[in-house]
Amino acid sequence: MGKISASLMCADLLNLERDITRLEGLGVEYLHLDFMDGQFVSNITFGTGFVRACRRAVKTMALDIHIMGFVPEQYFEKMEIGPGDLVSFHYEACENQHEVIRLIRERGASPLLAISPDTPVDVLREFADEIDGVLIMTVYPGDSGRPLVPGSFEKLAATRALLDECGYPEKPVEVDGCVSWVNTPHMRDAGTELYVVGSSSVFEKGSTYEETVPRFRAIIG
Repeated sequence: MGKISASLMCADLLNLERDITRLEGLGVEYLHLDFMDGQFVSNITFGTGFVRACRRAVKTMALDIHIMGFVPEQYFEKMEIGPGDLVSFHYEACENQHEVIRLIRERGASPLLAISPDTPVDVLREFADEIDGVLIMTVYPGDSGRPLVPGSFEKLAATRALLDECGYPEKPVEVDGCVSWVNTPHMRDAGTELYVVGSSSVFEKGSTYEETVPRFRAIIG
């Protein structure tokens, strides 16, 4: 069964604690936090202190932390990375991927390797034994609301096939980018298990979470 990771950057930024409580009440499994350093991507979002604050705000949701920054390991202590966290970092943002994976696991968290649209799926093969899943960017990272990159459904399916071929059918494929009402069924059929939802589905304007979360759950269920 698919799981939902709600992207906090798409919530009401002036009422985040209220929105977190509502999403938890609807059974959303993960709170997705996009950390951007302004260098690997041009945007800047939440800081490390904000990530720590979110730990105190959530009760049932786990944190799904997506680090879009160079030298990702420099943030682990400041974010208080620990058991129960999913931590994604970008293959393209460092050259010591094996060490970063080890450091995440050392802190009791689950390491996921993220790859951007132009990075081929085959780079994942080297890390399949060490990671707990893969995050596939189906838009170019940096901002919400960007269009789906052509070939994304095929890339998701290829990632699922690679993990299965390596003997890890239990390791999830997570999708981040343009997870819309139209695209989600195709992402599901490609083997996606974890969905980063944003402005094109659960957080769409004019609808409530009470309407959108059950609707999305029905599609991925």
